[in-house]
Amino acid sequence: MFLNVRDFGAVGNGQVKDTEAFKKAIEASWEQGGGTVYVPAGVYLTGPIHLKSNITLYIESGATLKFSNDLDDFPLVYTRWEGEEQEAYSPLIYAENAENIAVVGFGTIDGQGEMWWKLHRNKELKYPRPRTVCFYRCKNVTIEGIKIVNSPSWTVNPIECENVTVHNVKIQNPYDSPNTDGINPESCEGVRISNCYIDVGDDCVTLKSGTEDCKVRIPCENIAITNCIMAHGHGGIVIGSEMSGGVRNVVISNCIFEGTDRGIRIKTRRGRGGIVEDIRVSNIVMKNVICPFAFYMYYHCGKGGKEKRVWDKSPYPVDSTTPIVRRIYISDVIVRQARAAAGFLYGLTEMPIEDVVFSNVTVEMAQNPEPELPAMMSYLEPMAKRGFVINTVRNIRFMNVTVLEQEGVAFELNNCENVEFYRCRAKDTADYSKILSLNNTMNLIAE
Repeated sequence: MFLNVRDFGAVGNGQVKDTEAFKKAIEASWEQGGGTVYVPAGVYLTGPIHLKSNITLYIESGATLKFSNDLDDFPLVYTRWEGEEQEAYSPLIYAENAENIAVVGFGTIDGQGEMWWKLHRNKELKYPRPRTVCFYRCKNVTIEGIKIVNSPSWTVNPIECENVTVHNVKIQNPYDSPNTDGINPESCEGVRISNCYIDVGDDCVTLKSGTEDCKVRIPCENIAITNCIMAHGHGGIVIGSEMSGGVRNVVISNCIFEGTDRGIRIKTRRGRGGIVEDIRVSNIVMKNVICPFAFYMYYHCGKGGKEKRVWDKSPYPVDSTTPIVRRIYISDVIVRQARAAAGFLYGLTEMPIEDVVFSNVTVEMAQNPEPELPAMMSYLEPMAKRGFVINTVRNIRFMNVTVLEQEGVAFELNNCENVEFYRCRAKDTADYSKILSLNNTMNLIAE
């Protein structure tokens, strides 16, 4: 079934609201078992669009969905936002408990987010802002080909979904737009993100699984991210900090990060619980980043982030609220113009980060950078041109790792256990006495 929204009264002049035409076309398609709701060239001013099972929204080349700036057009939906179930303004394109749904084509979705950013900054919103494309508890989801700009908040956010494909999507939000993450799979199973261009005001791709306040903890697992270009975001590919359900079985490959604050980032803290494990990163090029690898367990942003247990370096009892980060393999990465540090890893005193491998990695530091923070944690001083700063990590290997143009030693290890170096270099030397600093570190092997 192929239904043109113009046949249901859509005008497409960017001035008259076409919300009802979209509702009628979707309802007619659903009543007949599903099909394609076709959006031809034009500018369609509309409120939220709610899809149903077995429906494809096809946005043609030359077509723009321009979403309303009238708050009365946005009903509330009960959903998950930043790791907690709560009411929020309806996403622009939304579905709940649906299957076999798609948003495809070569047109544009314009979220007109500037009004929402202003209201957020002025703390004038009673409920969280809309996301642009959000599917909640859906199966067999495809988002392909479209361009998305000016998202009010997170851009693409599948939650508790199964079998999700995001392919050949272009996302552009201003670099200073608040919380306009690119693609955020949350407690999803079976996600493939490929051939996307993401330039946003927050993290480009983030894997999440809720906070300790979620009623049910569901992992985010079996995720493949490949052939993407990330620009300007706070992080290129990020795990957490909402990871109470766990994040596991993730493959990241063949990506370019240009000007993202951090490259690969894992962030969590005490009280959150959850396990991050089996993460494999390969064939990555980064340029002009604060810190290419930032894995830390003292993340201080958000609700409860300033509590003593978040920043305290004393050991705490290990229980279900203790997060775990382990089994991370990073290989074949080239980094140019890293500014703060070549890498920053900081595990909990009672729960070190475990089983990390860096293989065939080259990091070249920038010339004359200003000091910056490699991680968002309390009582951390800004730094510039440091090498790998490693604190409280167990079982870490560096194989054929080169650090260039750093100031001081290339590898600083504190409170670590079982450390191996093989054919590592810095500033044209392989003399570990000149490139390595150890403090309270046991079981070192260097070749």
